[in-house]
Amino acid sequence: MHLFSPLTLRSLTLRNRIAVSPMCQYSAVDGRANDWHLVHLGARAAGGAGLVMFEATAVEARGRISPADLGLWDDAQVEPLARIVRFIEGQGAASCLQLAHAGRKASTAPPWEGGAQLGRSAGGWQPVAPSALPFRDGDAAPHALDAGELRGVVHAFAAAARRAAAAGFRAVEIHAAHGYLLHQFLSPLSNRRTDAYGGPFENRTRLLREVVAAVRAEWPEPLPVILRISATDWAEGGWDVEQSVELARGLAPLGVELVDVSSGGLVPTAKVPAGPGYQTGFAERIRREAHVATGAVGMISAPEQADHVIRSGQADLVLMARELLRDPHFPLRAAGTLGQDGPWPKQYLRAR
Repeated sequence: MHLFSPLTLRSLTLRNRIAVSPMCQYSAVDGRANDWHLVHLGARAAGGAGLVMFEATAVEARGRISPADLGLWDDAQVEPLARIVRFIEGQGAASCLQLAHAGRKASTAPPWEGGAQLGRSAGGWQPVAPSALPFRDGDAAPHALDAGELRGVVHAFAAAARRAAAAGFRAVEIHAAHGYLLHQFLSPLSNRRTDAYGGPFENRTRLLREVVAAVRAEWPEPLPVILRISATDWAEGGWDVEQSVELARGLAPLGVELVDVSSGGLVPTAKVPAGPGYQTGFAERIRREAHVATGAVGMISAPEQADHVIRSGQADLVLMARELLRDPHFPLRAAGTLGQDGPWPKQYLRAR
């Protein structure tokens, strides 16, 4: 098993184990994909990746990180995504949509405009969360969702999964990492509820279990559901890797085929010991102890490093973000470095 071995998840077989990690582009209008997304994602498919994950796509309008996020809460948003899916599939890659809800981290400006929370006068809205705790000091308090509103969130994830299937995606990923809504419910640092969705582990994981079950019920049975989690909050008293193992062990029987293992994002004060491959150990532990396929992400930038993650059994899939921004053709370059056959587009064969 190596970086260019095929990977099969249910009926989906990827041509290699390199995935484009979801990367927000903050370039949509009314939640709709456009030419920027086509070129950005299409280039990485032509560059040889096995799986191309679309950025965090909001399941409802108030679940966007910024007003310029992709969305899939409306049928009119399906065809702009389907256009890109058709191109990606034509390059031999598979398409995956990340279903997301930003929760209390919603209604912000794009990073290049400072990323601050937007007020209503600037086109913002009131974020929602498990508890009325803002992400940063100075942010407005989010609205704490009641039980009826939580049913609406579950329905929104399921409806977005149904639209993703109509758009032709071959996989969906449920985003429960990086301090967004589902992660906010998991962590005691952001979830102070005293009802059935707060307190002990069973309650804090309830909403995610309901979302997984609802998405799996709407998503075509032969196709995989992927889950992204933050293995740790990197903060005392927060979510940690032991709980992540237990969560993965419980969600695999509900239909999660692969756990995409990241970390952090819940609190701005987290102390993250970032460095090359700093999160791969979490993916390895979850893979070993929960007996589920995993993906590793985080400062993986060299062909030999990515290949080692697979060969050593740390993960089944390598997800790359910044390196694929720098070099959309990293998979083709990596194949040459590792002595493997790369999936060169016929239009580029003269450069092989």
